[in-house]
Amino acid sequence: MRATNMNNAMSKTKLFLAPVAVLVLTATAYAAAPGITGPAFSLTAQDAYISQPDGASVYSWGYGCNGNPAGYAPSAIGGAFCNPMQVPGPTLIVTQGQTVTVTLTNNLPSSAGNTSILFPGFQMQAFASGNGVPGLLTQEAAHGGTVTYTFTASSPGTRAYYSGTQGDLQIEMGLYGAIIVLPSSVPGVCTTQPIRTNLYGVPDYISTSGGIPERDFRLADAAYSHAKACYDREYLFQFAEMDPNIHNQAQAQVLATKGCVAGALGCSLNVPTEPYHPAYFLINGRSMPDDMDANYAPMYPHQPYNGDPHMHPGEQVLLRVIGQGRWQHPFHEHANHVRILARDGNLILSQTDPTSLAGPLLFTTTTTPGLAMDGIFYYTGRGLNWDMYAHKPTSTDPNATLPCAPDANGYNTGTAAQTAINYFEWCQDHNKPLQVAPFGDVASGGPATLPDPNILTNGAWYGGSPYLGPNATVRATGPTGVTPPSGTIANTPAAEAGFAFMWHSHNEREITTNNAFPGGMLMMMLVDSREFVIDETN
Repeated sequence: MRATNMNNAMSKTKLFLAPVAVLVLTATAYAAAPGITGPAFSLTAQDAYISQPDGASVYSWGYGCNGNPAGYAPSAIGGAFCNPMQVPGPTLIVTQGQTVTVTLTNNLPSSAGNTSILFPGFQMQAFASGNGVPGLLTQEAAHGGTVTYTFTASSPGTRAYYSGTQGDLQIEMGLYGAIIVLPSSVPGVCTTQPIRTNLYGVPDYISTSGGIPERDFRLADAAYSHAKACYDREYLFQFAEMDPNIHNQAQAQVLATKGCVAGALGCSLNVPTEPYHPAYFLINGRSMPDDMDANYAPMYPHQPYNGDPHMHPGEQVLLRVIGQGRWQHPFHEHANHVRILARDGNLILSQTDPTSLAGPLLFTTTTTPGLAMDGIFYYTGRGLNWDMYAHKPTSTDPNATLPCAPDANGYNTGTAAQTAINYFEWCQDHNKPLQVAPFGDVASGGPATLPDPNILTNGAWYGGSPYLGPNATVRATGPTGVTPPSGTIANTPAAEAGFAFMWHSHNEREITTNNAFPGGMLMMMLVDSREFVIDETN
C-alpha cells in the first residue's frame, strides 16, 4: 500500500481509535496460516460436532486427515493436529510446479451418499479407470469408497476447495477448505532487503526478548514471484455462515436411516436447504470469542484454526481471505484499508507497468462465495495527531528521547532506526503530546484529554494508555499509577499492551451468535510495540 494512499485510509483510524486505542489483548493466542504439507494428501470426509459460543454443539460434516499428514506448516507452531474431521478442512500447503494428489475417503453416513472435492483454478489430470464414480461436476467417492484427484499446482496464491456433490447441502454442512500454493521462487528483494521490523536477523529491541529475533511464522518470503508481494506476517481467514435448522434436519435424518445400505431404497437424505436462515457466522469455523483462542486449542478438536491477528507498526501483513459460504460477507478491517494483490491466484498487474500491482484499496474485503483474495494490510499510526510512543524531549528515559528521521515517505525507517522501538514512526507526529492535563512523564498541550477510566475501562481488554508498549505506558502514568491506570487485573504494566481494533463484518446481524451480540464474524487485531516478541506458537 503506497504512503500516498494513507490519508484516506487512516481517516477512519482517528475516528475509531479514541474508544479502542486503550484496549489490550491479553490472551496469548495468535494466528498464522497453519496447515498440512504435501504434495500428497490423504483426506477423509465424515461427521462430528462443532461448538459455538452459545453452548450449542452443531452436527456437521467436514474434511480431515486420513492418518498422519506428511507434515505441518509453519513449523514454528507447536501442538498441531489434524483429526479425521474438521471445519474448515485442512489447509493444503504446496509449492508451485508440484504435482498434487489428494485421495479422499468417504466416511460420511451411508444415507449422505457420494461426496467429492472441487479444486477451482487447477486443471485436473485424467481420472484412471475405477477411480471413484462419475458425478455431475467431478469424480466422486461412494460411501466407504475413495477417489484420487491429481493436478499440477500451476500458479501460486490462495484458493478454495469444496465439495462438488450436492453443494447446497454438503458445503453448508462444512465440506470446504483452503489450498495455498507457495511461489517456486521469490525476488531477491524479499529475502535481502530489511523491510521487516524483526526478521532478517534484526534483533528485537526490548529486554523481554533478550535481543533474540522473532521466529518466522510465514509460509514463504513472498506471496507471489513479484517484488511487490513481500510480506512480514500472514493470516488465513475463511468466512462462512451456518443455518442450524439444516444441520438439525440432517442429523435427524441420518439417525433415522442409521445402518441402512448405501444406495438402497430409502437410504438417502432429503434435507431442504431453503428457506435459508443462518444463525452462526464463522471465521475459520469458529465464532467470536472462540476465534481468538489458540490454534489447535484442545477444546476445539474439530475447529483447529483461529482468527487473531497481531502485528508491529509498519509490518506488511498478508491477508488470505476466502468466502466459503452461501452469502457475501462485507468484512471490515479497522485501522487501514487492504490493498488487494490478487484474486483466485491471479495477480492484479498494471496494464502499463508490469512491475507494479494495481489491485484496489478496499474499505471492506467483501467475500463472494468461492472467491479467494490475497491482500496487504499494515498499520503505522500515521495521522493520529499525537506521538503514540509518548516521546518527550526533556525526559530522563532514553526511550522517550529517541529521534525520528523521516524517509522519503515520512517514516522513521533508516538503518539506525531498525533496532529502535519507534521504527516506522510517522515523524510528523513525533513529540506531539496527547493530553491537555497529563499525568506522569507526558507533555501537556495535546489535542485531547483522556476520559475517566472508570467510564472507558473495558475489563481485561483495557490497557490503560493510548501509547504503545509497557515502557511508554509506565512513563505515561508515572510511578504512582494514577489516571490513566497502567494495567488492570489482567494486564500488569510490564505485560503486552498494544492498540486493539475490531475486525468484523459490516452486516450487523453477522456479528452476533444466534442473535446475541457480540459474536459471529468478529475478532480483534492488536498492534504491538516492538518491545514485544509476537509469539504465534501455542
